[in-house]
Amino acid sequence: MKKLLVVAVACAVVVLAVGSAFAGASNTGCGLGSLLWQGKADSSLFQAFEATTNGTFGSQTFGITTGTSNCSQPSKFVSNERTNEFVVANMDNLAKDIARGSGETLEALADLMQIPAGERAAFYQKLQTSFAKIFTSEDVVLASVMDNVATLR
Repeated sequence: MKKLLVVAVACAVVVLAVGSAFAGASNTGCGLGSLLWQGKADSSLFQAFEATTNGTFGSQTFGITTGTSNCSQPSKFVSNERTNEFVVANMDNLAKDIARGSGETLEALADLMQIPAGERAAFYQKLQTSFAKIFTSEDVVLASVMDNVATLR
């Protein structure tokens, strides 16, 4: 048992030494993992540690919402925390409603953005036709979605 522990510690030291030799940007985004493994996440092992840390603690969502943990808030909606929280909690449903051009989630977003009732149909249509500009990839983050919606408004 002691030999196994010694081997595990030795492997960890080697991995940390090799990982610290790498420099570069992380592919895993922001969150607690990016803070803990900062400067080491260029190797795939440390990227896995970073992503696992972010996923385990849910720190990426929190960081995006609050603008902490190496995350940035959307530049055009920083003052509207309720909108940020809503989009984080409803990103999938919002994508579906924007693709359809209608739905409760889209209506709630329009309420939070204070879109006048008379302008909502045009707003929904504009979002629907610009879906690919709003949801630019499967891994799109809150800040990008919010900024993309703001540019269309």
